[in-house]
Amino acid sequence: MTALLLLLLSVSSVLRDGDDAFRRFRYTEAIVLYESALTRNSDASGAHWRLARCYITIGDTVPRDRREPYYRDAERHAKLSVETDPLSSDAQTWYAIATGYVAMYEGVRAKVARANDIKRALDRAVELDPRNDVAHSVLGTFYRTLGKVGWMERQLADLLLGGLPPGGFADAERSLLKAVELAPDIIRHRFELGQLYVDMERPDDAKRVFTEALRYPPVLASDHGRIERMKRRLAAPR
Repeated sequence: MTALLLLLLSVSSVLRDGDDAFRRFRYTEAIVLYESALTRNSDASGAHWRLARCYITIGDTVPRDRREPYYRDAERHAKLSVETDPLSSDAQTWYAIATGYVAMYEGVRAKVARANDIKRALDRAVELDPRNDVAHSVLGTFYRTLGKVGWMERQLADLLLGGLPPGGFADAERSLLKAVELAPDIIRHRFELGQLYVDMERPDDAKRVFTEALRYPPVLASDHGRIERMKRRLAAPR
């Protein structure tokens, strides 16, 4: 029992060190630490979803033609995280995120099938932890994407491919507002809400949200790209 307790404490300590490296944008160092946690406990669901998070974050910042391997690695770890602990809200969230990224490289039928997998995982993540701001934010982005699917495209998907999940812009706004409420200092949540308002042709709301988002510091390397996009949008003539 004492040895097991020491092992668990060791894994927890390594995960904390990895989280500290991640917060400082030192993603390669974080990966090494999370993998070290897995050598101590191969069933560490927390290490797997954190590795998925790292690979997705790196993939978001490298040139487009180099992204797919990072997203595939993220999906592999996210699956292992869910398999190890299906009751982890974070595992379900990062599985949904990784699945969405990998779907970009697959055919239409696979995209529709994955859309339903993503929705199930995000619903489960929110059910397991209603205060998971990342899950609410990604669910908002998911609904926003559904809101841009035309009536004809949806009918064809229903007829030929088994159908897309329900949802649209109103659902997206509710989810993204919840994400902002839970974590008001996360740029990604406000950026996605502003993008939604652009899609909804609500420019004043988009401007307000983008202006608010620029008050906060980046917490992901990809936030720098979001900041530049918001600045360009705010500087563009009406």
